[in-house]
Amino acid sequence: MTSKKINILKFTKFIGLCLLILCSVAYSLPRAETSSLQKNETIVKEIVIRPIENNDSLGDKIVSFGMRLLGTPYIVAGSGKNGFDCSGFVYFVFNHFKIQVPRSSSQFENYGKEIPIGSVKKGDILLFFSPTRNVIGHIGIVSNPKGMESDFIHATSGREMKVVVTSLKKPGYTSRFVKAIRVL
Repeated sequence: MTSKKINILKFTKFIGLCLLILCSVAYSLPRAETSSLQKNETIVKEIVIRPIENNDSLGDKIVSFGMRLLGTPYIVAGSGKNGFDCSGFVYFVFNHFKIQVPRSSSQFENYGKEIPIGSVKKGDILLFFSPTRNVIGHIGIVSNPKGMESDFIHATSGREMKVVVTSLKKPGYTSRFVKAIRVL
């Protein structure tokens, strides 16, 4: 026998063995019951996909993120983790959540929806007059809504010179308070 004939014999045996294995595997597989199905019917398994529950509102997330920045230094015109001014802080926090807001506190005067102070929620923005002029000169994010006693987180150029939480009832802020706005 030539080597060519031997190779053909080996190949034929190999194919036969493969067919035998395939047939036995196919025979042992579970069979679908199709006798009760009509011609164009299909069996579909019901799969329910539920979103991951997250009870935190966007306002809660904004405040939580802002709180992580407590103690960050106040820097004039700052808008990064190395330091913030008041509008740079608000801009940085909202931008983290892909929410566009103005970069300058004065630009907030006609921005967002004005809301009564008694209706503020976490994540709303408080606007204040500048200490020396009758224009919007300071802003902060409501962190604990309680009407005129709400707490807010902001970058202060006052004594602390950093990101802090302050109560709206603090005299220096109560007298300068202009309005609350909602951008969410």
